Amino acid sequence: MERVLEAALAAAREAQPAALLTVVATEGSTPQKAGVRMLVFPEGGQVGTIGGGCVEAEMARRARDVIRSGKPQLASYELTPEQAGEDGLVCGGRMQVFIEPIEGTPTLCLFGAGHVAVPLSRLAKLVGFRVEVVDDRAKFANRERFPDADKILVEEFAAAADQLTLGRGSFVVVVTRGHKGDADALATVLGHKLRYVGLVGSKPKMVHVFSALVERGVAAEALAQVHVPVGLAIGALTPEEIAVSILAEMIAVRRGVDPAHAGSLRAELPGRLKTGA
Repeated sequence: MERVLEAALAAAREAQPAALLTVVATEGSTPQKAGVRMLVFPEGGQVGTIGGGCVEAEMARRARDVIRSGKPQLASYELTPEQAGEDGLVCGGRMQVFIEPIEGTPTLCLFGAGHVAVPLSRLAKLVGFRVEVVDDRAKFANRERFPDADKILVEEFAAAADQLTLGRGSFVVVVTRGHKGDADALATVLGHKLRYVGLVGSKPKMVHVFSALVERGVAAEALAQVHVPVGLAIGALTPEEIAVSILAEMIAVRRGVDPAHAGSLRAELPGRLKTGA
């Protein structure tokens, strides 16, 4: 049990989505008794066991539903003698399992400290994100402009990865001042397994930056994960409005809601890269 709780704490620290399952009640003959715990990850991995067999498979499936919805549930499972025999257990019984999502505090890593980054940093903090900012210009990446940021780096984008929180629960928004900075930042982060990557820019900019990255050996499949143009299509014009649109898309991803336009450009990506359209 200690190993499961340690893994749950680690998932929360890293904002790695997971679900903690706790057997809260049993009746009859069951493979485990009340108090046993198991941690389940969305890709199918787990730590610990609540007994194996059909009951564990069903509860793991429900746990992945809980991870997607973010809502805990109390699940019951009745193990019939027939099912018990198939799994090599001695008898049937009933278990109640409480399944709770683990998310922790997500981190927003901002590559670029310009006009959009300032309101986006402020708004992200208001809704519960940690914020880390990197820019190669000290006059932009500083405490005066980002008073609430958890980390501020004055660093070349390609060299910043080791100092940023780039994990499964991390959100990245690339909003540098030019195509080279965008390409360097994306090349740096796309090797990590991230929750969200967004690029601020137009369709022509997307094609220019992505084509350059393909020439550098970045797979089109990796680039297809990038949200571009970043943010929900709400007609945003000002830096503050653009920040709202980006944060709205990030919240949708965080809560497991597919943004209305998500995937539309990404679906066109392979053809665009071939034709240069």
